[in-house]
Amino acid sequence: MARNKFDVDEALESPFDAGHLMRALGYLKRHRFVMVLALCLSAMAAIANLFVPKITEWVLDIAVPNRDTRLLGQLAALFVVILTASIVFTVIRSRMMAHVSQEIIYDIRKDLFAHLQRLPFSYYDSRPAGKILVRVINYVNSVSDILSNGIINSVMDILNVLFIIVFMYLTEPTLATIVVAGLPVFIAIILILKPRQRRAWQNQSNKNSNYNAYLAESIDGVRVSQLFARQEVNCSILQRLAEACRAAWMRAVYISNSVWLSSELITQIVFTVMYFAGVYWLGGSIVSYGVILAMGQYVSRFWQPITNLANIYNSFVNNLAYLERIFETMDQPVVVDDLPGAEALPAISGEVTYEGVTFGYEEGQTVLRDFDLHVRAGENIALVGPTGAGKSTVVNLLCRFYNLNGGRILLAGEDGREYDISRVTLHSLRSQLGIMLQDSFIFSGTILDNIRYGRLDATEDEVREAARVVRADEFIRELPYGYQTSVGERGGRLSQGQRQLISFARTLLSDPRVLILDEATSSIDTKTERLLQEGLQAMLKNRTSFIIAHRLSTIKNCDRILYISDHGILEQGSHDELMAKHGAYWALYTAQAREQGLIA
Repeated sequence: MARNKFDVDEALESPFDAGHLMRALGYLKRHRFVMVLALCLSAMAAIANLFVPKITEWVLDIAVPNRDTRLLGQLAALFVVILTASIVFTVIRSRMMAHVSQEIIYDIRKDLFAHLQRLPFSYYDSRPAGKILVRVINYVNSVSDILSNGIINSVMDILNVLFIIVFMYLTEPTLATIVVAGLPVFIAIILILKPRQRRAWQNQSNKNSNYNAYLAESIDGVRVSQLFARQEVNCSILQRLAEACRAAWMRAVYISNSVWLSSELITQIVFTVMYFAGVYWLGGSIVSYGVILAMGQYVSRFWQPITNLANIYNSFVNNLAYLERIFETMDQPVVVDDLPGAEALPAISGEVTYEGVTFGYEEGQTVLRDFDLHVRAGENIALVGPTGAGKSTVVNLLCRFYNLNGGRILLAGEDGREYDISRVTLHSLRSQLGIMLQDSFIFSGTILDNIRYGRLDATEDEVREAARVVRADEFIRELPYGYQTSVGERGGRLSQGQRQLISFARTLLSDPRVLILDEATSSIDTKTERLLQEGLQAMLKNRTSFIIAHRLSTIKNCDRILYISDHGILEQGSHDELMAKHGAYWALYTAQAREQGLIA
């Protein structure tokens, strides 16, 4: 069966970078007081519980043989006090750590999401959205508990082991030595299984990421899948990915359970040897029944924290792969960012200059080479040409969605200076550009919120005026709740044309100095587009604009038309000038006019 992009695993990193763990511990610093207090509560509860076996010993060896009912009552009362204190300390500690765990989830998600907001388009171009989403949700949830409760429990279980060893040696040194002798064997098993276990959980992390990525894309594209009757093929792909995820999980669990099985096996062997030795010495009147039963309880308590440590270690190893993926995302370089010393771009006049611009999305693949262009303030520029020639690239570079490979782009300020866009802050640059892309993305929420997305301080009247200009007001008012109508995820309740009109209103409301329309009317019917053009004329007046349009009839009135091909500008001029040349633009325009039946 043919493989697809979701069958490709991300490279496993080995060995584990301890720096990731130190960074993770950094999220605990602000909660260190709470965690120290929780540790103290746990320690008090643990020490109190260790007196329970001693109570058993005193009951069997002193109170019962001497028929001392008063001592028996006192020991019973002490037992109740210890049990109550242990429960109270544990409940308080659990609530404190639940709060810390949620705070850690919040902090990591906040930092991760903030970094994702700053990553360049090139990062998202090469990764399915599902693989990114699973890191923000699933992986953060997985690591939060191990960073909070896991660390506290680890420290507490280590202290528990030490406390129990002390109590055992105070009770019966020889039997205590037998118990402790099994510990090195268990540690050796852990060290042997450690590398295999970590690699297994890393592999499971990859398979789970592939599964979630394909699932997210399939749900997103379910309409297209049904249109092309792809349901059976999609189900077979998902089944294959799910089977790979299941197999990786079972292998990882199998290795992890080996740790637990080793712990249980050693525990039972130690129990057997200890009881045999105790009974043998009992026969020699060396060890009492009370001591044997007390030591039995200590043995159970001794191996319980060790088993807990093994389980915590399992969880820790399981989550190391998730932790690596989280910090791997956080370490993705923000290649498009404010340079040191970048200044805020003042109000611009709209004059734009491209000087020797060279760019390619991938190394060795050039889209623009030594591209030169000067656009006067208020000039309307149309970009046409074959698909992939670089029309959208020209405007994407002006918005600084990507860094240039060479050359520079200058914007003229109203103060008379020219500013290199690579040396100004991104916020000050993009806040003066109005960008209407071909993909009209609509967010969940009301229509009012969507139009006001880029200018939150806009009044409702200003929103309505922007919608009226782009001819969206009429269909919005016909909706059940008008501008307060909820449009659902990605505007699923609206037609593609309606989504584009809302996106148009959102762009115009920001009142940009430079307006960029990239196939902005491609999903609008001809009648609506004709009305829209009338409203846009007022917006385009005295405003620099770059217009990329599939229907060439919509750009005839632009001041200048650029035919983009062969890494640069092949032809430029007004519509009439280019038609008179009988060149590439003339051929493209006449071919389209014939398709539309405008000419014979």
